[in-house]
Amino acid sequence: MNASNLAGPSLGLILLLGGCAGAQPGRVPATAAECVEPRPQICTMDYNPVCATRDTGVRCVTTPCDSTELATYANACGACADDRVYYHVPGACPE
Repeated sequence: MNASNLAGPSLGLILLLGGCAGAQPGRVPATAAECVEPRPQICTMDYNPVCATRDTGVRCVTTPCDSTELATYANACGACADDRVYYHVPGACPE
């Protein structure tokens, strides 16, 4: 077996596993604010809750994939200070 025979299946597996790894662009609300680098290191303690979508650390081989979860943070700065957060929307998360 040569290297070119291995490239196809390996690439397919990487693409399959990578499909669940991040936030899913089609599901991002229009009101969402994306967390960008550099992340905040210090935040104020004001209470203006946001509902953030963050990475759960779960990596999938099939879909549907629960690789993200919702979490309420005290404010936008606190949400984006968490490296696992992709984006947030105003208000607390639904219970």
